[in-house]
Amino acid sequence: MRLSQLFFASLRDDPSEAEMPSHRLLLRAGYLRQLGSGIYSLLPLGKRVSDRVEQVIREEINAIGGQELEMPVVHPAEIWKESGRYFKIGPELVRFKDRGERDLVLAMTHEEVVALLLRDLVQSYRQLPMIVYHFQTKFRDEPRSRGGLIRVREFVMKDSYSCDLDDAGLDVSYRKHYAAYVKIFERLGLEAIAVRSDVGIMGGTAAHEFMVLNEFGEDTLVLCDNGDFADNQQIAEVGKRDPEPEELLPMEDVETPEATTIEALANFLGIPKAKTAKAAFFVTGDGRFVVAIVRGDYDVNETKLVNAIKATGGLRPATVEEITARGMQAGYGSPLGARDAVVVVDELVARSRNLVAGANRVGWHVKNVNVPRDYTPDVMADITNARKGDPCPNCGSPVKLRKGIEVGNIFKLGTDFTVAFGSTYLGEDGQRHPIVMGSYGIGLGRNVACIVEAHHDEKGMVWPEEVAPYAAHLVAIGGARETRVTEVAERLHEVAQGAGYWRDILYDDRDESPGVKFTDAELLGMPWILTVSPRSLAAGGVEVTNRATGERSTRPVGEVEALIRGS
Repeated sequence: MRLSQLFFASLRDDPSEAEMPSHRLLLRAGYLRQLGSGIYSLLPLGKRVSDRVEQVIREEINAIGGQELEMPVVHPAEIWKESGRYFKIGPELVRFKDRGERDLVLAMTHEEVVALLLRDLVQSYRQLPMIVYHFQTKFRDEPRSRGGLIRVREFVMKDSYSCDLDDAGLDVSYRKHYAAYVKIFERLGLEAIAVRSDVGIMGGTAAHEFMVLNEFGEDTLVLCDNGDFADNQQIAEVGKRDPEPEELLPMEDVETPEATTIEALANFLGIPKAKTAKAAFFVTGDGRFVVAIVRGDYDVNETKLVNAIKATGGLRPATVEEITARGMQAGYGSPLGARDAVVVVDELVARSRNLVAGANRVGWHVKNVNVPRDYTPDVMADITNARKGDPCPNCGSPVKLRKGIEVGNIFKLGTDFTVAFGSTYLGEDGQRHPIVMGSYGIGLGRNVACIVEAHHDEKGMVWPEEVAPYAAHLVAIGGARETRVTEVAERLHEVAQGAGYWRDILYDDRDESPGVKFTDAELLGMPWILTVSPRSLAAGGVEVTNRATGERSTRPVGEVEALIRGS
């Protein structure tokens, strides 16, 4: 490919809207352009990288028996209603009508379609197990797109689905995908770690996310240095040290002017945050008002809270008016005297004695509040975020918190979807049984961005050979004035064109200065930079630069031709 003909333009300055290195570099190097919030066009260079990522994934999923198909991106809303997710998912699921007033949705994922296909095509146990997969556009109306390709609204995802006879078969398929994901991310040059995660809208019994550590990540990971614990903070249950034993003391009102936060309250009374009870107020998607109580030195974990009360449609913060209507006071709230509320108490609060809680009066708190003596919770569960230094539940060592970006996920769905759609098989026992499913996703664009995050320097991207858009970047110095330079460069370009799609090279044949050409070569990040110049020819051939290490050597033209051919 001649750079003079490439649909591409590089930027000399960093885009002001780019906060992450991958976003900045992919824009600067002409790999993508933004069309709208969370919506990007992949330009030819970006498409080639995405295609290479896709091929790596395809090869590894094929290796575990996957069969590739393609399912639609537009679904009749009826199938999402039949599974129940139409009513459980908020505005992230795009709903619309066609000209016949039929309800449709833009697919976020394809479990419903797979379950329907299984119902139509699978009759006997002899047809199972199987794995099907596709690469397809997804749309999720994210409330806040960020980080370029890291969090977008429209994206291409590989989603595969295992279909088994029973839970034991699902365990086998799950392990196969786990091992395949490990190989995929190794080939992509990503150091991904698997953490247990929440099943979320997918449902089922278990899930893992594959994460790459990154300071810009939106997920918080709870890790033990001993390697025996790795969870997403959404579900991480770590050890909590037992509070000091105390005798129960009588409640006592105390005036606390302007102490509307836990920090202000603790400072005013001269006590540690661990001696206070923090109240947080929410409304569920199904209309319930919830008061969550945690100790003042912890934060509420909304995912755990949703799971503890089985909240449909998630949570939103309650308004001041909603709090007041139930007999409580924002900034000074507690369940004392509350009405028409679901009271959820963290189990550590129940084990802690004589805490300071809100009096539900402006400027007042109550000392020595104890559960269950002074109020009775409706639900008691672990609803707090794990903290740095909390004991690992397996070995007791302090855990650490790290930010991460999810590059893939795997779910044990079980029979949630197949029961809903009547997707069964006739077993050896002559009875019909629901097919047992698993679901496994990898987003292409996010992986492209994470590869850049892991492989770049101050000059630009440094693509691993497995995913580089071109095998090498050929730079000709001297232009039309140097006939020998042009002859050698054209010969190398011709060899590359005959060597196969992924052995092709990017040939900078533009009439630009050497500085511009070298700057673009380093920015675009091909694994090798091949420089043909009067100087290199005088030294014996072509200057070959390893983009990752910066090592340079001059090699004979014939040797470089062999390198391009892959021989």
